[in-house]
Amino acid sequence: MTGFRQRLDAFLDRADVRRVIIGVIVFNAIILGLETADTVMDRFGTLITALDTACLIFFVVEIAAKLVARGGRFFREGWSLFDLVIVGISLVPAGQGLSALRALRILRVLRVISVAPSLRRVVEGFVTALPGMGSVFLLMAIIFYIGAVIATKLFGAAFPQWFGTLGRSGYTLFQIMTLESWSMGIVRPVMEVYVWAWAFFVPFIMVTTFAVVNLLVGLIVNSMQDAHHAEDTANTDAYRDDVLGRLDAIDKRLETMAHRDAGK
Repeated sequence: MTGFRQRLDAFLDRADVRRVIIGVIVFNAIILGLETADTVMDRFGTLITALDTACLIFFVVEIAAKLVARGGRFFREGWSLFDLVIVGISLVPAGQGLSALRALRILRVLRVISVAPSLRRVVEGFVTALPGMGSVFLLMAIIFYIGAVIATKLFGAAFPQWFGTLGRSGYTLFQIMTLESWSMGIVRPVMEVYVWAWAFFVPFIMVTTFAVVNLLVGLIVNSMQDAHHAEDTANTDAYRDDVLGRLDAIDKRLETMAHRDAGK
């Protein structure tokens, strides 16, 4: 049984098998997109539903095969648990207030991440960056709180729809940070009443949009580079160990042949 599980695990890890899985995931994503078109469903609804069911059966069989091949190790692998959750959501029956979960079937597309190593490295780099991002988000929250208090005090009386409360000020400042209609839509109307308002908004944009947001990007990029470096190091170590193992086998074979010749 152990030998069968090892062969099955090796089969599931093959590059061509991963490509087939990715192909089924992409095909299923197209099918789920077609389900949103009423005209397509009116003509081919039965076929599309059958194809979606076939894809789901494929995913269930794949998960079952991984469970058999890896046993308890399956539940210690984060990506395997990720696949299990995604497929489990797809199995939730419609009706009884759970129809919203059925819409989450499109999350099957995310399984491409767990199958494609390059995408997996991107996500792992992002997850690694989360602790540092938490500090940046805290800094951002402090800046927004200070800015919201100042904006409410300065502009709340004249522009209550934007700065009347702390919550409205925070939302307006978030819109300004994203640079969405910040000048003509918000800042210039405010400057018609408070000519000096630019002295508040321009530094706020400089700090949040161009400094703090770019700091987040830098953290993610550094984490991804670290993940790539760690993978390269692991691959180098594995290659070195393989070469050393082969050299050791050759050395033992030569010693055996030398002893055999000496015995003759």
